[in-house]
Amino acid sequence: MQLEVVGLGGAGCRLADAIRAAAPADHAFLTDVFAFDTDESTLQGTVIPESHRAQYGQGTALEGSNGLDSDLEPGFEAGQAVVDDLLAVRERSGSTAADAILVTVGLGGTTGGPTAPALVAALQRTVDAPVYVLATLPADQEFDPDAGAADRGPHSGVTTRAETDEPPRPAAASHAVRTLETLDGLASAIVLFDNETWLRPGETIADARDRCNRELATRVAAIFAGSDTNGAVAQNVVDASDIDRTLGSESAIVSLGYGEQTVETTSSRFGLGLLSTDRDVETSEAVSAVETVVRKGVHGKLSLECEPETAARGLLIVGGPPAWLNRQAIAESRRMLQSTVGGNGVLGGDAPRSDGETVFAAVVLAGVESARVDGLRAMVD
Repeated sequence: MQLEVVGLGGAGCRLADAIRAAAPADHAFLTDVFAFDTDESTLQGTVIPESHRAQYGQGTALEGSNGLDSDLEPGFEAGQAVVDDLLAVRERSGSTAADAILVTVGLGGTTGGPTAPALVAALQRTVDAPVYVLATLPADQEFDPDAGAADRGPHSGVTTRAETDEPPRPAAASHAVRTLETLDGLASAIVLFDNETWLRPGETIADARDRCNRELATRVAAIFAGSDTNGAVAQNVVDASDIDRTLGSESAIVSLGYGEQTVETTSSRFGLGLLSTDRDVETSEAVSAVETVVRKGVHGKLSLECEPETAARGLLIVGGPPAWLNRQAIAESRRMLQSTVGGNGVLGGDAPRSDGETVFAAVVLAGVESARVDGLRAMVD
């Protein structure tokens, strides 16, 4: 599958940069990666080519807070006004036709969030491909200075926003909800990552940023690069149409799961580390590895905490060294996921990686219900 990634705002640009870094060395599944922000230093901090970066929105409601503490409407209007300039950057760069476009953005901010609806709508009108949004939800500490107060003590290890240099964002929750509502009906699907769930005790957003971006980028690469087998032959290839059918076209909320396990792929003769050869894999070993990573992917930490049973559709990709991809175990795992999501449609396939050293499972749960999203909505009502 060929994917174009467009990062909006500081969070979106850093996430786009992380996806580019997580891609295989030849970036086979990425056609183009763009970064658009009001802050030049953010753009310069990425490895995205200068031809694919642009500073925009200077002197408008999109730059800094600039009066957007509680009202995003001026930002939405400013985003609408600059969208043609952003499209022009894509045109000038000679962007390659892609099977889908992924717009990455932080929903609690005042730059990428207000710009995203206008850009997504414009891309839907001008590009013959689905336009997905990959968005982060703000952590409680970003908008609630008392978040974690009940657990705080002199030796608790809990750090609050007030104890860091992070600027206050009291309206981050309302911004996230408002932007999410505006994207509904525009984006083909909305993949969410909840910063709150992924913070470790004592971590601030700044502390966790790189780690969380890597975690999310790993999931994106595993899913969208599923058809890139690097010369190996897959039993059942997951292509763009499978992802399109799973994510849908009606702004479904999507959560991603992932699990991996390092495996031994070579052995040495005489036990001396000499003459390494491909290792024979016992069926029981391969089955166990597949079952383990799928269990992690479905029941481990999701990008957005939800009950998998609420998903309308699902997708399972199991990848790794070909000898470890037991066909029967993958089929059984797909049936397990199908029963987990209530018997609804589950697509799946394998992604052999001849030079890989891990077995992994990437899980897509589309059309889910989330208590976190409901809680943010209730908070701002």
